[in-house]
Amino acid sequence: MEELHLDDHESFYNFLRVTPPMFDELLERITSFIEKEGTNYRKALEPVMKLAIMLRHHGIRYSYATLQYDFRVPRNTICLLVREVCDALVMELKNGVITCPVDSEALKQIVEEFMTRWNMPHACGALDGKHVAIRKPPKTGTMYYNYQCFHSIVLMALVGAEYKYLWIDVSVFGSQSDAQN
Repeated sequence: MEELHLDDHESFYNFLRVTPPMFDELLERITSFIEKEGTNYRKALEPVMKLAIMLRHHGIRYSYATLQYDFRVPRNTICLLVREVCDALVMELKNGVITCPVDSEALKQIVEEFMTRWNMPHACGALDGKHVAIRKPPKTGTMYYNYQCFHSIVLMALVGAEYKYLWIDVSVFGSQSDAQN
C-alpha cells in the first residue's frame, strides 16, 4: 500500500476509493481518536492500517472474512475497528461536513440559491427518503421489514440548491414509510 501511495495514485484510488491526499487528510484528522498503545502481549494496529481496512470494507464492500486475508488482521478485530474508525470519522467531520442552518440569514441564503439556480421560490431545501437495505437484526420481528419486501432502515436527507447535505436522519425502522419520518 505504501508503494501505491507514493508511486501509483491511480491504483491507490482503485484500491481504497480515495485519493492519497484525501487519505492523508483523513488519517491526520482521526489519528488521535483511533491510535492505541501496544502492550507486552501484542503490538497495536497502526492508524493507517485501521483507516485502510475501513475504507476497503466500505468502498469495495469486502466482507470481514476477505479483509482478514488481505490485511492479515483477525476478523473479530476488523469488526471492532471498522466501527471505531467510522465513529472517529463522524466525531471529527460531523460539524464541518453537514451543517443545518439555524438562523434566519442562513435560511434566506438557501432560499435565494433555490430561486437563482432552480427558479423555485420559498424553497428551504429538498427533502427525500430512501430505504437502505440491511440484514434483519435478530429478534426484531417485522420492525425493519418494509412494503417493498426487504429489511431496511429509512435514510432521510435535506439538501440545499447545490446538492450539499443540510440535515440527515438514519433512525427510522424500515416498516415505516419515509413520509412518517
